[in-house]
Amino acid sequence: MNILALHGINLNMFGQRDPAQYGSVTLAQIDAQLQALGQQLGAHVSCFQSNHEGVLVERIHQAHSDGTDAVLINAGAWTHYSYGIRDALAILTVPVVEVHMSNIHAREAFRHESVLAPIVHGQICGFGADSYLLALRAAVSLAQQPGA
Repeated sequence: MNILALHGINLNMFGQRDPAQYGSVTLAQIDAQLQALGQQLGAHVSCFQSNHEGVLVERIHQAHSDGTDAVLINAGAWTHYSYGIRDALAILTVPVVEVHMSNIHAREAFRHESVLAPIVHGQICGFGADSYLLALRAAVSLAQQPGA
């Protein structure tokens, strides 16, 4: 099973960016945790981060035909306004799980709306780096279900 973990804009700054909100864990540490858990679950996890929206969209397009079985995505701020990323994800025929380290529903009003939410299988937020691990478990479970 192949799982793709996508990280959007500014997420490469985890560990340095607003530690009160996001903690001290780095994106490299999150990726390593995802890959270790993936191995335990019998899945290969590929991680990809970009601060360029078009590059992230192109990686989503690639997932349409490269054997990806499920996608985790934390689009960062793009979550709230990128219809380009939303439309690219909507092309996929595999399960997609939206993930956020912080509880976006308890933050600034503009963060409450996710343009991705209507097209993903589910959303996990508010559990720090554990949000990613919970999302991976959900994605693997969804990918194992017929017709997911």
